[in-house]
Amino acid sequence: NPKTKEQIENLLRNGMNKELRDRLCCRMTFGTAGLRSAMGAGFCYINDLTGMYKYLERCFSDFKQRGFVVGYDTRGQVTSSCSSQRLAKLTAAVLLAKDVPVYLFSRYVPTPFVPYAVQELKAVAGVMITASHNRKEDNGYKVYWETGAQITSPHDKEILKCIEECVEPWNGSWNDNLVDTSPLKKDPLQDICKRYMEDLKKICFHRDLNSKTTLKFVHTSFHGVGHDYVQLAFQVFGFKPPIPVPEQKDPDPEFSTVKCPNPEEGESVLVFGHWKVFTGNELAALFGWWMFDCWKKSKSDADVKNVYMLATTVSSKILKAIALKEGFHFEETLPGFKWIGSRIKDLLGHGKEVLFAFEESIGFLCGTSVLDKDGVSAAVVVAEMASFLETRKVTLTEQLAKVYEKYGYHMSKTSYFLCYDPPTIKTIFERIRNFESPGEYPKFCGAFAILHVRDITTGYDSSQPNKKSVLPVSKNSQMITFTFQNGCVATLRTSGTEPKIKYYAEMCASPGQSDTALLEEELKKLIDALIENFLEPSKNGLTWRSV
Repeated sequence: NPKTKEQIENLLRNGMNKELRDRLCCRMTFGTAGLRSAMGAGFCYINDLTGMYKYLERCFSDFKQRGFVVGYDTRGQVTSSCSSQRLAKLTAAVLLAKDVPVYLFSRYVPTPFVPYAVQELKAVAGVMITASHNRKEDNGYKVYWETGAQITSPHDKEILKCIEECVEPWNGSWNDNLVDTSPLKKDPLQDICKRYMEDLKKICFHRDLNSKTTLKFVHTSFHGVGHDYVQLAFQVFGFKPPIPVPEQKDPDPEFSTVKCPNPEEGESVLVFGHWKVFTGNELAALFGWWMFDCWKKSKSDADVKNVYMLATTVSSKILKAIALKEGFHFEETLPGFKWIGSRIKDLLGHGKEVLFAFEESIGFLCGTSVLDKDGVSAAVVVAEMASFLETRKVTLTEQLAKVYEKYGYHMSKTSYFLCYDPPTIKTIFERIRNFESPGEYPKFCGAFAILHVRDITTGYDSSQPNKKSVLPVSKNSQMITFTFQNGCVATLRTSGTEPKIKYYAEMCASPGQSDTALLEEELKKLIDALIENFLEPSKNGLTWRSV
């Protein structure tokens, strides 16, 4: 790649040794959502050199019969000629050169199409070139195993080990016109799109109401790849097409009308009049209620004990409250949909039924046709929920209040600080682990008494009889959860995809408690104490999230 080569040569010419070291002396590692980094030259950046042929060959004797799936979004960077499409073609070319059949989508697709295609086509694995909601400078590489779930340990470590063993690109690697000439390349687009839309019908319960609804829906894809696919999904559910936001409808690698394409930054991504922006946790409360309600009405004779819902451990505990009252099972996983996907696979293998799973950062999965978060199906399920409620003269906001009244109010707040200095992050977390004295976690946070501490980084959990965490240890990321005497649960963790220290806090009230103002006040005070006592932003030079 002449452009990335030139970047390195320029740095060398100008004696930029520190930057050369930063770019060349470390490699990317798998975070909560695959490999993610800025596009550009260097081993810790996303560029042409990313591969996993070696490891797959080692794992699957039938690799050359079953093949591999490759999908991509519309990200790109002119200065390093690093578009997702070009990286996808190179990924395909490397495998085609080794006589591996490749299912390469002929145009951009939403991420869930790749895990869905891996399962449907019985491929050994798949990769999606995307950095989903990250800033425009970034790109990424999401790897799915034959199960259709994102890879978890040990596969991630083993792939990186194989990359280390095989650093020299072989002849033919750069020959990306193989994707136009090789008979081993197939385009799965039409077939997968058709099957996916057909499978969507499994979670459509009120097609007749949808076709008659007076509600109008507006959809924006934030310059991403969603538009065409969401239009099709609405059609499958019997709706009129949603109205697109014209300025944000078409893919644009510059994301030119938004500061950042992350839907978690709701207010800065869209302009609102008097609109309510639901958080991921609030939407999950609605989805949980809806998916269970629809299941109950459509499966009158089925056993509720066989039903499961899942959430990541930093997400709202509202599903746990619903599960306790309704009699189904609720489980937690580590942060990241890769853990949810692989757990769902286990449960399905044991004959269980999983209705819904989510993470608070606006990742939802309704049904189990895909084993990763899926915004296309989530969008159309919300639309159906709204249409159904409309026939009963209830808004989504009113329904959310009903869910909280029935199962207990869950007030949560999630935010973050930016920290570009890894040693500072380590210091902050080590101080918590040795708070009063070496090896002693804090017993108070300001005026708030701490009941239990769980440290996923070290595997410690004071609430367990053997003091060991039930969730797997995750040594290379920081994550500590505090359960307070007043019923609040708060977590501090580092982001797996960006330079952030995130905090999550939630007050869970029992169904009788209705003084929401009091709960909110208590939550606010606790978060202030958490930030002041444990993160110490001014002392540590942390940048507050700008809203």
